[in-house]
Amino acid sequence: MEYAGIGGLIVLALNIWAIISILSSSATTGAKVLWTLLVLVLPILGFIIWFLAGPKSGATTA
Repeated sequence: MEYAGIGGLIVLALNIWAIISILSSSATTGAKVLWTLLVLVLPILGFIIWFLAGPKSGATTA
């Protein structure tokens, strides 16, 4: 079984989720561009940094 292939798919799915969340956030356009570039250039590290410190989704919960 290829664990690298499965790991790559997981990283890809997480990065797509991060980018969708970044683009739907209430952050400024410049911030969205910078966060998206960070996630694209540094896929694993960029995702972790975004997850910990990035802009949150525009949706609010009560």
